[in-house]
Amino acid sequence: MTNAIFGEEHELFRAQLRRFVRERLTPHVDAWEDAGVFPRSVYAELAEAGFLGAGFPERFGGGGGDLGHMVVMAEELTASGSPGLAASLGSLAIALPPILAAGTDAQRERWMRPVLEGRWIAALAITEPSGGSDVANLTTRATRDGDGWVLRGQKTFITSGTRADLLVVAARTGGPGAGGVSLFGVETARSPVVASAPLRKMGWHASDTAELFFEDVRVPADALIGGENAGFAVAMANFATERVVLAVTAVQIAQMALDATLAYVRERVAFGRPIAGFQVTRHKLADMATSVAAARALAYGVVARMIAGELVIGDAAMAKNAATDACSRVVDEAVQLHGGAGFMRGTLVERLYRDARLYPIGGGTREIMNEIIAKQLGL
Repeated sequence: MTNAIFGEEHELFRAQLRRFVRERLTPHVDAWEDAGVFPRSVYAELAEAGFLGAGFPERFGGGGGDLGHMVVMAEELTASGSPGLAASLGSLAIALPPILAAGTDAQRERWMRPVLEGRWIAALAITEPSGGSDVANLTTRATRDGDGWVLRGQKTFITSGTRADLLVVAARTGGPGAGGVSLFGVETARSPVVASAPLRKMGWHASDTAELFFEDVRVPADALIGGENAGFAVAMANFATERVVLAVTAVQIAQMALDATLAYVRERVAFGRPIAGFQVTRHKLADMATSVAAARALAYGVVARMIAGELVIGDAAMAKNAATDACSRVVDEAVQLHGGAGFMRGTLVERLYRDARLYPIGGGTREIMNEIIAKQLGL
């Protein structure tokens, strides 16, 4: 949908990416969902076509552009029919920003270029089994040892974790609380990390998700990103972007469910006429469309403010909650209006219903978002 945040350059990018998705990704989505994985070669294909590095500086291998290009990427990859595919292909969008924001030029060149060129897979490793959204109290520890660091601990629910070449890891280097957290770049070929088999999930079947075990993993001194004990603020700034992208992704899922349902109710006949002819159906669809439009307006508004350079941590949390609430309602109604067909594997709305359940949890739970919003209100 056209909006003030999208100019002619964004719309040309969208048209080209949409064609790529339709021709190269969508025909394979069902097979990749069933297999629980998609080929690594997809990263290279996206990079070669000029899409993978959208929103990242050209001097480090990116495609240039701004947050609007990242939004287009999230929307169009999700439109493939597999939000899980979009999530794994998009894991670089949450792993690389800390390096771009706080890393040295040498780190940016060494780590960002191979990822943006589709040769490496990058993942962000923050969440822990005992911590979840409580980043300030993470327990993975990095200890200085000679000319390097040794990492000990465990991470979980790491998107792209089973085959990541680069991990951006949050670890404790100082005392308790936010002031003791640092970030590290870990190249898994040089510093082996034990990854679990892909975790079995309710949804996002095409996305690999792993537990990671750091068992005396040694990294060089220059693996530290930014200053020692300065990682928390970098991670928090990164979360605002992640949350607004999750918001627009949730809106895209809701829009897909709405579109699929509109098509279905026009074709499905009950009691001698299409079920679109019943008032209860029309009113449900009207409410669904209103929810999608309202959530999109809020999310796009926050994106526009971020592009303008505003600090929108609380508003990004609002956008995420509003979008995920709308998405949850819309996919539920979509399944209901599909009836038994909506409960069947192979129906788009069935997959969207399962995949949508992650969004009020991932990137910070709905409850954590409310805490952030409350702080913005001075509470």
